[in-house]
Amino acid sequence: MNLAHRWLCRSDYWRKTVETYILPWVLDGLDLGTNVLEVGPGPGVTTDLLRGRVERLTCVEIDRAFADSLSRRMSGRNVTVVRQDATAMAFADATFDGAVSFTMLHHVPSEALQNRLLAEVARVLRPGGVFAGTDTLYSRSFRLLHLLDTMVVVDPYTFPGRLRTAGFGDVQVDVLKPYAFRFRARKATIMFPARDEVMDG
Repeated sequence: MNLAHRWLCRSDYWRKTVETYILPWVLDGLDLGTNVLEVGPGPGVTTDLLRGRVERLTCVEIDRAFADSLSRRMSGRNVTVVRQDATAMAFADATFDGAVSFTMLHHVPSEALQNRLLAEVARVLRPGGVFAGTDTLYSRSFRLLHLLDTMVVVDPYTFPGRLRTAGFGDVQVDVLKPYAFRFRARKATIMFPARDEVMDG
């Protein structure tokens, strides 16, 4: 992340946005289970709000400074922070009940690596486990925020197929133009036949 982006992600404005809009929208009606994975928490604004909703939370963060800072801050709580690349996680298969990812997929530097990340999340989820999250739609202001920074925007209309290929079923994507989209999917099992849906809001 560039400096402007790091500042924004630590700001009171972003914390209020996450608390008021993003988390309620993404998690509405979902049961993530007791043992949950958060992919790419960054400075941990989402982690602060998630840890009160679940019994155990494991955060995977590739950025050393973010991972070290968040690990110190979460010491003694129900949160474990691991510095790892989410495209090649060290967890055993079927470790987690649920997984979440909030506005971070566009920081993964290629579509191929994003797909590897999706497949890894599917691998470490238990059968039927929920994967939910959100990401931002393209705009000029979004592009300006990412000057000299990684920005590989996810197309919400092709995302269901990518999730299916990664091992998910029961995929739903809701597009809130012109801002963002949310997604929900389950680790595919014979109990969850494919039901893909993309809705514009």
